[in-house]
Amino acid sequence: MAPLRLRIEGRTFRDTKNREVTLRGINLAGDAKFPTNPNLPSHKSDHFYDGDNVSFVGRPFSPDEAHTHFSRLKRWGYTLIRYVFTWEAIEHAGPGKYDEEWVQHTIQILRLAKDYGFYVFMDPHQDVWSRFTGGSGAPMWTIYAVGLNPRAFPITEAAWVHNTYPDPAEYPKMIWATNYTRLACQVIFTLFFAGKAFAPKAIIDGKNIQDYLQDHFVSACSQLALRIKESGDLENDVVIGWESINEPNRGLVGFQDLSTIPSEQKLQKGPSPTAWQAILLGSGRSCEMDTWEFGGLGPYKSGSTLVDPKGEMAWLPADYDDSWYGWKRDPGWKLGECIWAQHGLWEPSNDTLLKKDYFAKDPESGHKIDYEYFTNKWFMAYYRKHRQAITSVYPDSVMFCQPPVMEIPPSLKGTDDDDPNMVFSPHYYDGVTLMMKKWNRYWNVDVFGLLRGRYLSPAFAIKVGETAIRNCFRDQLTAIRREGIEYMGNHPCVFTEIGIPYDMDDKYAYKTGDYSSQSSAMDANHFALEGCGANGYALWVYVAMNNHEWGDLWNGEDLSIFSIDDKPLPLAPNVGSRSQKSASTSTASLDRSSPSYSESRSNNNLPVSPRDLKQTLSTPSLSLQRSATPANIGSNPGYRAAEAYVRPSPNATVGNVLSSGFDLRNCIFTLALDCQNGAMEDAPTEVFLPEYHFPRDSLTTEVSSGKWTISVDDADGGTIQRLRWWHDGGKQSLKVQGVKRRLGTSLGQEEEAPGYLAQCRQSGCAVM
Repeated sequence: MAPLRLRIEGRTFRDTKNREVTLRGINLAGDAKFPTNPNLPSHKSDHFYDGDNVSFVGRPFSPDEAHTHFSRLKRWGYTLIRYVFTWEAIEHAGPGKYDEEWVQHTIQILRLAKDYGFYVFMDPHQDVWSRFTGGSGAPMWTIYAVGLNPRAFPITEAAWVHNTYPDPAEYPKMIWATNYTRLACQVIFTLFFAGKAFAPKAIIDGKNIQDYLQDHFVSACSQLALRIKESGDLENDVVIGWESINEPNRGLVGFQDLSTIPSEQKLQKGPSPTAWQAILLGSGRSCEMDTWEFGGLGPYKSGSTLVDPKGEMAWLPADYDDSWYGWKRDPGWKLGECIWAQHGLWEPSNDTLLKKDYFAKDPESGHKIDYEYFTNKWFMAYYRKHRQAITSVYPDSVMFCQPPVMEIPPSLKGTDDDDPNMVFSPHYYDGVTLMMKKWNRYWNVDVFGLLRGRYLSPAFAIKVGETAIRNCFRDQLTAIRREGIEYMGNHPCVFTEIGIPYDMDDKYAYKTGDYSSQSSAMDANHFALEGCGANGYALWVYVAMNNHEWGDLWNGEDLSIFSIDDKPLPLAPNVGSRSQKSASTSTASLDRSSPSYSESRSNNNLPVSPRDLKQTLSTPSLSLQRSATPANIGSNPGYRAAEAYVRPSPNATVGNVLSSGFDLRNCIFTLALDCQNGAMEDAPTEVFLPEYHFPRDSLTTEVSSGKWTISVDDADGGTIQRLRWWHDGGKQSLKVQGVKRRLGTSLGQEEEAPGYLAQCRQSGCAVM
């Protein structure tokens, strides 16, 4: 058997030459959340409820378009793709009915990704369960399987769904995430993870609903894995791993009092029901509840409102034709009645809550349930089932384990689940910027520290000043990574989602072309990623159809690093700096007796060749389609803060990376490493060095030892600039100075202020 293209050694990734691999990745793609036929971004309602008759063939893009997108991502320095797909894409027509055309389309796209040398891991994505509960993921038939009626969700507020919102343009920003705290998601996630414990009457086809849903979901993923394996040329070479499930949620499991909002529920926006109020609304009762808005310090109560479903229920009516999908529901599970009423939680005849602590303890052990207990018992039971299904097809698959977001990871260290092929894959977003859609360079909050009880008062978690904010981001990511090691064992850590909203300040950048706020926010996030010691990341997100009017075409989000309404970052500030045949090299020798040992000089003899012009003219176009964005939304395209995410990074490092980072303001890249033996001729340390920041006629390179070369290569289908460094053993360092300039200005304009890295080394994280 050929050696694995990527393997895990302790808490690092290694390539076939035993170099440490740093994964620089992107989520591809956000528009995989909704179908192509009919084309149903979340602001459209036509044929929305015809969920059985859809197709996702063409997501994330067609094979003809793939070369444009893959070559663009390759030029931007990405090496890893988190391949987003949904359960609905595979099994939308009904239980056990797989869309083989979509499977073959996916295999075709993966083969094209292979041509560009990407590492790919598969992400069975969900957000608040399904498109029909306001997000993405599961097929519509799963809603009917649990006894819910998706057509009744708007009036009962069982879910806030963009597709059915009266005025899609006015859909409240980021309210989709509150669906985790509304009836539909609370019911479904409870049943998916812990139905056997809390809904023993929910039997369908002879199985508890927990096993019924999990088995179908896992089998759909297994079916895709099997087809990829059968393709013969993708296993381990391109598809190196599988993630468990995106952002799992406990539902109601562990709620100590259904009549109150749990103290740990930090997200509230719009009408915010307690679980008990959500249950009543789902059964047609009117409820008055608090309304909330989200401010700089989190949610705050803004008033109250009366929600009246006018007697309509979120549950399927008793006369619903339950034979449509071919399942057989147990007679003990009645339609037309709340499932929790059927389990004695409340009495519908007088609307009395009988067991407010129904979900507070484990029915089997009597143990009090908190989120950590849920994760270790019910999430891990699912994860083991998922892992077994994938590894039965892919024995060497890397398993990306993603526990509930921002919660304590499962306690796996030293257990049978301490799998050497496992990766800890947490998510992190700067919640203040994400929810407010504004980059506040003056203050932010240590959210992770607050969640872990590290402050006597929330006021002490406030960080003042941009340097302190950046340090705080880095420290939060460091703490998340270390927590993973403490609980899960010595495994790599890859942040599989992190990103920023682009539609900040009421889309100011789209009207002016000024992306300075987005650039600062993006740079702060990358500063944290580079400084936290993680082994890689996958930025959220790339959307091939993003535009200034509707953003990512999903729930009002706008996080895509690409937009058809913006300009691509130039390959290099000037064409004359690019030459395939000439390369910048050091004159250093590996012979320590040589007087030129560790001296580096740049060769500036860079003629413009016909190949230069051909490569420049053949650069993939900005877009494959014209934008229909109205001019008043934004008619001034910019570079979409690309200078902040197109940044240098070590791709393959001899030995171990000690530190690496990019000071965007001063355009300085640094790398420190430690290796037992020096770099071999066929296996140097390799660094992606974007030409935009580092044109070869305008850079200086310093190394602690050895020789280096900088060249533009056509390897793996993309034209990128690499620095290759042959160094000695021991601790070594590299520093590359590129073009220092103000963001958005012409080549050569320098900043007077000290760089971010220098500032952050001078001071710690400030505490108010």
